[in-house]
Amino acid sequence: MKSKLHGIFGAVALLCIATFWLSTVVSELFLTQAGVVAVKNAVLTGMWLLIPAMAATGGSGFSLAKGRRGRLVDVKMRRMKGVAANGLLVLLPSAFVLASWANAGRFDGAFYALQGVELLAGAVNITLLLLNMRDGLRLTGRLSPKRSVPPAAR
Repeated sequence: MKSKLHGIFGAVALLCIATFWLSTVVSELFLTQAGVVAVKNAVLTGMWLLIPAMAATGGSGFSLAKGRRGRLVDVKMRRMKGVAANGLLVLLPSAFVLASWANAGRFDGAFYALQGVELLAGAVNITLLLLNMRDGLRLTGRLSPKRSVPPAAR
């Protein structure tokens, strides 16, 4: 049961970050400034779902890893530390600043530079969470282990 909850929490967190990222790209490419403002505010509001989902993912993952060792467990834990640091030090502050600037109509070079940093940090977190999902599926046996030699070369 703990493993299923961990997967659900992780999927919710991943979907939140992917939705924020994709919404940002779409708003910047296709929407008006009012649309960008709406997306920036929605991302900030969405933190009320993302932050508890990330905390629950980390907590349940830590609980599942208790007493367990191995390369996949260690790698997943290292990645989650990176995801958390990236989220707390880059993504969360930039979400607040970008929403504030967008609400003030400040769409200048600093806005777009910070937007670029946020998109890059978001892409990093999406990648790390996807890798953790893959390794979690391997740990539970739902995905076969990585093969060292491709089947065609055997």
